Amino acid sequence: MNKPRLDGRRWDAPARMLGISVLACSAWLWLAATAFAHASLVETIPADNAVLAESPATFSMTFSEAVSPLSLKLVGPDGSSVSLERYEPRDRTLEVEPPSSLVRGTHVLVWRVISEDGHPIGGSVIFSIGPPGATPRAAAVKIDGEVGTAIWLAKVALYLGLFLGIGGSFALSWLGRVERSGTVTVHIILGIGLFGALLSVGFQGLDALAAPLRRLADSATWQAGMSTSFGRTSVVAVLASAMAIFALVAKGGWGRLLSLAALIGTGLALALSGHASAAEPQWVTRPMVFLHGVGIAFWTGALIPLGLALARRTPESGYMLRRFSNTIPLVLALLIIAGMVLAVVQVRNLSALVETAYGAVLLAKLALFVLLFALAVFNRLRLTEPAERRDAPAARRLARSIAIETVVAVLIFGVAAVWRFTPPPRALEIAAAQPATVHLHAPRAMANVRLSPGRAGQVAASIEVFSKDAKVLTPKEVTLVLSNPASGIEAIRRPAQRAGEANWRVDGFVVPLPGTWHVRLDLLVSDFELVKLEGEVDIRR
Repeated sequence: MNKPRLDGRRWDAPARMLGISVLACSAWLWLAATAFAHASLVETIPADNAVLAESPATFSMTFSEAVSPLSLKLVGPDGSSVSLERYEPRDRTLEVEPPSSLVRGTHVLVWRVISEDGHPIGGSVIFSIGPPGATPRAAAVKIDGEVGTAIWLAKVALYLGLFLGIGGSFALSWLGRVERSGTVTVHIILGIGLFGALLSVGFQGLDALAAPLRRLADSATWQAGMSTSFGRTSVVAVLASAMAIFALVAKGGWGRLLSLAALIGTGLALALSGHASAAEPQWVTRPMVFLHGVGIAFWTGALIPLGLALARRTPESGYMLRRFSNTIPLVLALLIIAGMVLAVVQVRNLSALVETAYGAVLLAKLALFVLLFALAVFNRLRLTEPAERRDAPAARRLARSIAIETVVAVLIFGVAAVWRFTPPPRALEIAAAQPATVHLHAPRAMANVRLSPGRAGQVAASIEVFSKDAKVLTPKEVTLVLSNPASGIEAIRRPAQRAGEANWRVDGFVVPLPGTWHVRLDLLVSDFELVKLEGEVDIRR
């Protein structure tokens, strides 16, 4: 029986194959290690998510290996970007010179470099100077120019009717008694107010439908206007104006009763709609709006009849002035208290007076009110008493001063009408607190991402993760990635922390700019499976 020969020739081929396999595996492992050995960002100055008291003197980025910059830019709080051209590589560290002065707010340092292996990488570093997410003052509500002008004019006309018209009817009925000066003028103003109240419904409908002015005649426009809360205001305003007109005709006891009902209608009309009446708590705000409206109508409504009576030196002018002077202090006190309560409810923070459009309008109105109040105080201290004694020069001077008061009052109405386009800080805070949500779906998994609040600045991300059949999915790791291609902001990555069986959280995530952001979730389902879910979310200013 022949034994097998154990010479080397029988094993040459297998040995060579084994050697080739070992070398191939080694080469593959070396190439794989090289392929995954891209440069990575190790440290930054300022640190990611840092909050600084002042602008940094330099930017510094340290990588795991030497890199060459491809693109460096800084995105500011207003969304504008500046290219950073002055930098100096130092071994594995890149020193970058920042712009000369940086505004307060959140900035994004966007970088893109190429590592030694020739692979480009990029990312973003967020830092804030002062509070995170500082943004420019809130803007007024955008509206079609022609429609906006029409709404403002109709609003001013409505105010003229409610305050000078209905208030004038009340003054003639209660303060003037038999005094008839200004009756024709009050009738004309009431007609203007009626016209403004009716047209305001149509303009309100145009705004509700975002329609141009040419669609004012459409029935759908008027239906839309009447369906809003302003529809109730217009109905009450028309009824109150009609009662004020009949009060001037009826005279006597019926006239006084109708004018009182019309004055009450002025307060009700204003309390049924508008920013202030919608504020919480409404058991406070609606009565304050009512008192504020009634007070304005009493004060400003008496100006035209009283001024004309003094200018004409009618027999009843002195008595009318005395009745007005005895009543106005209490009315002014109620007017000021109601105004202060409403201002506190609407503005909340003093900073909102200079940071919001609503605050700017309020300051303008207050400035005019102070002027009006100063004129009233001067008239009471210097001119009222001699005018009551029928001193002719004093009566003429008081009549001229009252005419100036009337002009200032009309200017106040014009400024107050601008509030129609400026949401109050209270409403802005409520809107800003609303979260931004997005549902992400892929064949392997799905998730709900909720960013609270849904505006630029510091947010908290809440993430719910499910499998494709809506069952709870428990990945090993979850990473939230946000980027904004339109603003040139590279991926901002934050690891999420488990907050429950299917819930994950990322706290202190700073979203530097409003706009449409690309959202990605990296779910490490197992050591060998990474699932990516992608979508978009809108971040408000």
